[in-house]
Amino acid sequence: MATTPLSLFLLSLLLSLSLDAQAQTPAAPAPTPSGPVNFTAVLEKGGQFVTLIRLLNKTQTLNQIDNQLNSSSEGMTVFAPTDNAFNNLKAGALNDLSQQEQVQLLQYHILAKFYTMSSLLLVSNPVPTQASGPDGVWGLNFTGQSSQVNVSTGLVVVQINNALRQDFPLAVYPVDKVLLPEALFGVKPPSASPPAPSSKSNATTAAAGPTTDNNSAGGRNVALGLVVGLGLVCIGILS
Repeated sequence: MATTPLSLFLLSLLLSLSLDAQAQTPAAPAPTPSGPVNFTAVLEKGGQFVTLIRLLNKTQTLNQIDNQLNSSSEGMTVFAPTDNAFNNLKAGALNDLSQQEQVQLLQYHILAKFYTMSSLLLVSNPVPTQASGPDGVWGLNFTGQSSQVNVSTGLVVVQINNALRQDFPLAVYPVDKVLLPEALFGVKPPSASPPAPSSKSNATTAAAGPTTDNNSAGGRNVALGLVVGLGLVCIGILS
C-alpha cells in the first residue's frame, strides 16, 4: 500500500502531540529524606527496656546518643539490657555506683560504629566501647559462627539472638544480661595499709629510754660529789 501525503501528515501530527504530552508530564517528586533516628522509640517498641530508658534519661546519656547518632557518618551499635537483665543484678549493684560510673556502665554498651550481626564476627577483639578513655580501653569481645554471636566482657558472656533494629545508622541488639566491665565490677586489689613497726625498732626504743635515765642520774651524782668535795675543802680551810 502506497503512503499518501495525507498519511505522512497525520503520522507526523500524532508524533508531535505525543512528544508535547511527554514534555508536559510532571517529573516524579524526589524521595523525602528520612528524619532523625529516634532511639527511645526503638526501645519503647521493644517493650522491655523501662529500666534502661530510665537510666539513660537520669544520666543524660540519651541526649549524647541522639546527638551522636544523627551527626556521625559511622553510625552506632547499642546492646540493650532488658528489664530482667537489670533485675538479675546483685541487690544495690547500680546504687553503689556513682553518677559518673553509671554513665560509664551505659557507655560500655555502645559501639561508635554500625555493625550487623554478621559483621560482629569479623571484628578485631577487643572492640573499644564508648566508655574507653585516657584510663584505657573498655572493650568487648565477640565470638560465634553463622547467625550466633556471643559477646564477652571478661565477667559476663551473653548470646545475641536477634535485633530490635539493624538498619544504618543504628543497630540495637537486646541482651538478657547487663554487660559488666571489669573496671567497675572486677575484683579490686586491697588498699595498702601502713607497715607495722618492726620488733627491732620497738626493742631499740625500749632500750633507749633507760639509757637516757641512767645518764641523767649519773650526771646528778657527779654534781652532788663536787658540791660535797667543795664543802669539805672549805671546812678544812676554816679550821
